[in-house]
Amino acid sequence: MNSIPAQEIKRRGISAVDDALNSGPVHIIKNNRPSYVVLTEAAYAELQEAQQEAARARLRASLADLEAGRTHRYADADALMRALDTDEV
Repeated sequence: MNSIPAQEIKRRGISAVDDALNSGPVHIIKNNRPSYVVLTEAAYAELQEAQQEAARARLRASLADLEAGRTHRYADADALMRALDTDEV
């Protein structure tokens, strides 16, 4: 991933980020540490779509578990937490 110091952005303005974005996402370095990541709008949209698809896949898997009877019911949240603590889930 590209990186650019925050000072470079202060000096050159947004054109410094624009130039770096040509090669992909850009880490903005502040106080010698990566502090921010800048993405193009298209890359951000892809990331959002991938996150939504992963959530849908988890939901489909959960529904399949429910339909196949691979779920447990607990009397309350405390009972669930006890089961989780003892790996009985």
